Amino acid sequence: MREETLAHQFFDAAIELLCQVRDQEAGHIAEAATLIADTVSGGGKVFASGAGHSALPAQDLVYRAGGLALVNLLAIPGTTGVDVSPATLGSALERVSGLAPATLDNSPAAPGDLLIVISLSGRNTLPIELAQHARESGLRVIGVTSVGYATGTESRHASGTFLKDHCDVVLDSAIPIGDATLTSEGVGAPFAPASTVVTCALLQAVFAEAAGRLAERGVEPPLLRSANVDGGGEWNERVFSEHRDQILWRR
Repeated sequence: MREETLAHQFFDAAIELLCQVRDQEAGHIAEAATLIADTVSGGGKVFASGAGHSALPAQDLVYRAGGLALVNLLAIPGTTGVDVSPATLGSALERVSGLAPATLDNSPAAPGDLLIVISLSGRNTLPIELAQHARESGLRVIGVTSVGYATGTESRHASGTFLKDHCDVVLDSAIPIGDATLTSEGVGAPFAPASTVVTCALLQAVFAEAAGRLAERGVEPPLLRSANVDGGGEWNERVFSEHRDQILWRR
């Protein structure tokens, strides 16, 4: 009989969330995949953005072996990860109004492009204004968030809205409020966050579906191969050459 260690409990919790999201978000995954396929086949650019630890799933999509070559990171200064000092500055900047629209206006994003906004809580000013301004600027928006925060917390934006209210498609990660999945006697706070695992898997599922939709249309999905396999570098150079206007991370 398997010992129920905390490690096993975390794996079980993550697997349960993955299965839940796979089943409940199937329709939204299909919608998001169609938006991506439409953008790619129409010559548009794809951007992904997230702040704090929500930046990790965004970065996981960019310049990734087996991934879509056209995904570009839309980085908002001071918020992409925890590389600023002090790390708490990033959290503070997420609540500053005007930062997201200014970043978008000074980016290569244009009408007809697609923006993926990732925010676990979806309650902070930055992701809300980023999605809102993107749609006003003619971009399509996919939001990746835990919809439960919209009923269990209050918005930090003056409008009282959440990220989910400003998207063409919403992908619900179903992560519990607070992110942590485990509690244990003698441990004072909930622990073992699963948002990165689930959100990365959810987005990779969307892009897998998008690749299939492109192939069905007779469009070769512009995927990257690992540079550590024979011929990978040459393959990637061809993809870059064919999609030079849509790939910005090489510039």
